[in-house]
Amino acid sequence: MRGEWKLTRPPHQTDCWPHQMPTEHRVALGSGSSPCLEKDARGEFDASSRDVNDLTRDLRHSVPSPTVPRILIRIDKMDQPPLVVDNGTGFVKVGYAGSNFPEHVFPSIIGRPILRAEERLGQHLIKDIMVGDEAEAVRSYLQITQPMEHGIVKDWDDMKHLWDYTFDQKLRVDPAGRKVLLTEPPMNPKRNRERMAQVMFEEYGFGGVYVAIQAVLTLYAQGLTTGVVVDSGDGVTHIVPVYDGFALPHLTRRLDIAGRDVTRYLIKLLLMRGYVFNRTADFDTVREIKEKLCYVSYDLEMDQRLSEETTVLVESYTLPDGRTVKIGPERFEAPECMFQPHLVDVEQPGVAEMLFQTIQSAAVDTRAELYKHIVLSGGSSMYPGLPSRLEKEMKQLYLTRNFKMRIEDPPRRKHMVFLGGAVLADIMKSRNEFWVTREEWYERGAASLDKLGRAE
Repeated sequence: MRGEWKLTRPPHQTDCWPHQMPTEHRVALGSGSSPCLEKDARGEFDASSRDVNDLTRDLRHSVPSPTVPRILIRIDKMDQPPLVVDNGTGFVKVGYAGSNFPEHVFPSIIGRPILRAEERLGQHLIKDIMVGDEAEAVRSYLQITQPMEHGIVKDWDDMKHLWDYTFDQKLRVDPAGRKVLLTEPPMNPKRNRERMAQVMFEEYGFGGVYVAIQAVLTLYAQGLTTGVVVDSGDGVTHIVPVYDGFALPHLTRRLDIAGRDVTRYLIKLLLMRGYVFNRTADFDTVREIKEKLCYVSYDLEMDQRLSEETTVLVESYTLPDGRTVKIGPERFEAPECMFQPHLVDVEQPGVAEMLFQTIQSAAVDTRAELYKHIVLSGGSSMYPGLPSRLEKEMKQLYLTRNFKMRIEDPPRRKHMVFLGGAVLADIMKSRNEFWVTREEWYERGAASLDKLGRAE
């Protein structure tokens, strides 16, 4: 990225100020001449947007306040690193192309005050609309809603609040003219993709937009283009076959059981044990218990016998109010609903059976590749024991054993979709033909999205 800076002396400053800056800043000014009272310093630089921000911030902090220089920067924003935004039902992951980890991860929630009696709660100002981390901090005083349900946007007004918070409060960027890569679930309705692009171009002024299917990004992050992705997040579980970089929508399966359902089931099990939990106010507390203590049982009968006859499986957890709860068989009973959906009144096959059905529905000549590359993704795939239980049940389901099966559970699978998006956006950042540009959108409208491939 190329740009031009200009440093000017504040009008009230009568001394030459650059000598007050650290050596590295004087070197950065370059041009061989001292930008004193009678001169401006000009030059060119090659830098990323973060370099520019760092230079600005360092200059502000290294120069005394009466002598803060004014830095005028002209930048082609289409050359800045694209933004990567992975909107999930439970959490939003955002950052920049080429990064190895999201810059920010925050809950995908909108909060509105239940009672308007309080203006402030401790350090937190109670606003009419609170989003993400700020809503999470005072959750018990708010009516919480989520813009997405089972991975699909249901409330576009709340979704706009979530994006405002993402760009203004978290990333602190001006989106006008920049590129953004967005993720979408498999089987996302076409009208939702169009509405998402419309908001990005017309509300935020992005210069380029790319929308990628989450399962495909997961495979990219793993260095694959063919495989089956078992993506289980907070709101929905998808099983998506991908061949040569293209998702196969006619084979994609959706299981409406994911992290949120496991948490609700754990609350139910603890209530049956006699513990007192509020299904709304204590939801996050129970979610933390789930993430810390729950696991998927490899041998359900043996674990049930152990829990009845011994205390070897019992673990203690200290609640925020100081109480201690003891968790025993609930540790493996809660995630079991992913394999036995009838436990939570869902009439669908379990995740293992659905995975088997998905691969068996594929063309015979592609099944071997799909069995060899089963990739787990999403926060609800993080339970200890899940890969081995999945493999065990799959082997029980198919009798012919002709195919070699491999289940990949990368350690960073919680953020696999974002990582794949960061890789893809970095590869495409200087290739405008892959992006839907602002000009194309205003010229062709929703038809311009056809270059991104098929949407439902």
